[in-house]
Amino acid sequence: MLLIPAIDLKDGHCVRLKQGDMDDATVFSEEPAAMARHWIEQGARRLHLVDLNGAFAGKPKNEAAIKAILQEVGNEIPVQLGGGIRDLDTIERCLDDGISYVIIGTAAVKNPGFLHDACGAFPGHIIVGLDAKDGKVAVDGWSKLTGHDVIDLGKKFEDYGVESIIYTDIGRDGMLNGVNIEATVKLAQALRIPVIASGGIGSIDDITKLCAVEAEGIEGAITGRAIYEGKLDFAKAQAEADKLSGK
Repeated sequence: MLLIPAIDLKDGHCVRLKQGDMDDATVFSEEPAAMARHWIEQGARRLHLVDLNGAFAGKPKNEAAIKAILQEVGNEIPVQLGGGIRDLDTIERCLDDGISYVIIGTAAVKNPGFLHDACGAFPGHIIVGLDAKDGKVAVDGWSKLTGHDVIDLGKKFEDYGVESIIYTDIGRDGMLNGVNIEATVKLAQALRIPVIASGGIGSIDDITKLCAVEAEGIEGAITGRAIYEGKLDFAKAQAEADKLSGK
C-alpha cells in the first residue's frame, strides 16, 4: 500500500482545504519544494500535487512552484499532478517538465473525447480523478454534482486505457473522519485497473483498514491534512502499511 503525501498549491503556497472550499485554506508551508523534500525524507515513494488555482481557472497557475518541486525531487520518485489540465499541449508540457502522471478530473467527465485522446497520446501516464458524493460524480471543484454513477464512469475510463483512478469521497475530504472504505472497495472490485483512495484519512487506523482490503485492487492512499497537522506520522504509517502488505 502506497501512501502518497498531498501537496496542494494555492498562490504558490502549500495549503489544505476543507471539502474543496478555496476560502477555507490553511497554509502549511510557503516553500513547497522544501515540503516535497521533507516527505521524501519521511519515506514517500510518490507525491501528489494539486494546482488548486488551476483547478478553478481551467489552466495551470502554480507552474513556478511545481517546477521548483520537480527540480528538488529530480528522478528520485514519481510525481503526479492534477488541477486545470484541459488539453493535450498542457499534458505534454507537464510530462516534459518531469511529471510522471497527469490527473484529469472535471475534463474527463465533461469532455470524454479529450480523455480518450490523452490516453492514446500518452499511454501509461494518465490518471483520472473521480470525486463523488453518495455514488454520484462531482465536477468543477466539487461545486456541481452530476447524474453520473461513479462505477459506470470508472468502467468507461478503464476501457479508454487510464492508468488508475483516484477516488475521493468529497463529503470526507479534509475532515479527518475516516475513508469511505465501502465505496472505495465497491469501485475497486468493479474495475481491473488500480484505485487510489483519497479523502478523510485521519489516523493509522484508516491505513490498517485500507491495507485489509488492498487485495481488492486498492493501490494506494493519498493523505493530506492528517500528516500536516501531526495526527498521522507519515514514516510510521508507511512502515506499518509495508508490514501489513508483507513488504
